[in-house]
Amino acid sequence: MSELVLRDVSRWYGNVVAVNGVSMTIGPGVTGLLGPNGAGKSTLIHMMGGFLAPSSGQVTVDGQRIWKNPSVYRQIGLVPERETAYDFLTGRQFVRAMAKLHRLPNPEAAAERALAMVEMVAPADRIIGNYSKGMKQRVKMASALVHDPPVLLLDEPFNGMDPRQRLHLMDLIRKMAAEGRTVLFSSHILEEVERLAHHIEVVIAGRHAASGDFRAIRRLMTDRPHMFVVRSSDDRRLAAALIADPSTRGVELTSGGLEVEAVDFRRFSLVLPQVARQADIRLWEVAPADESLESVFSYLVAS
Repeated sequence: MSELVLRDVSRWYGNVVAVNGVSMTIGPGVTGLLGPNGAGKSTLIHMMGGFLAPSSGQVTVDGQRIWKNPSVYRQIGLVPERETAYDFLTGRQFVRAMAKLHRLPNPEAAAERALAMVEMVAPADRIIGNYSKGMKQRVKMASALVHDPPVLLLDEPFNGMDPRQRLHLMDLIRKMAAEGRTVLFSSHILEEVERLAHHIEVVIAGRHAASGDFRAIRRLMTDRPHMFVVRSSDDRRLAAALIADPSTRGVELTSGGLEVEAVDFRRFSLVLPQVARQADIRLWEVAPADESLESVFSYLVAS
């Protein structure tokens, strides 16, 4: 099991700072790297993959520095967002070339195994220039898997894939994580991250904004209003009681129950059962309405 560690990593281009003092640890399992366009996600992934030098700080895998250290490249598989395959080669030729660059003992067998993992055996003898965007993504994935690395860095790996291809890649990523690999992937589609990642790292404007399970991050944001859906035996009376308490800023009666905006989360969690008990109202459901990844990401970007 491998571990990627970034310590106070920065990267700048002239006067432009792309990444500023980022520290994070990426361990086994699936980690989602989130951030708006231009946040520095690709720059971070390229530094983790050894393709870009940090301007300051250090990136290591299992304690070994990555930059200018070819001995660790066998441990890392990288799928960059930009096209990196040679259009004049066939898919099979490209993946075999990657296997030979890694000096694998049987590059032909390794290439066939990697192509099979991404369901690209049938079109492997076609020219890459004639592939669809989704097929190019899959052949890049095969090239990253050909040397069986313990660490996978995937920059927007689902771009251009149809729904069936996307589901297959999700299953493959889950399988690799279950085998103990360290998988980091970036995506601008929050639903993909929510379905795959057990852990998220959020980067905004080149800085590290948050780390952890997105629901836990939301619960730590106590300075932000929390939205709850509440269902009870008497929603109208409960609404009247809650709106009078300073822990709430708004209560809306809907067909599905009450939508409550709590500005003091801790007080609200204590007041709600007390109010219901005093009014002899039975609580049937109390559920957070804003602990989705989308809502957490929106809060962080707006902060």
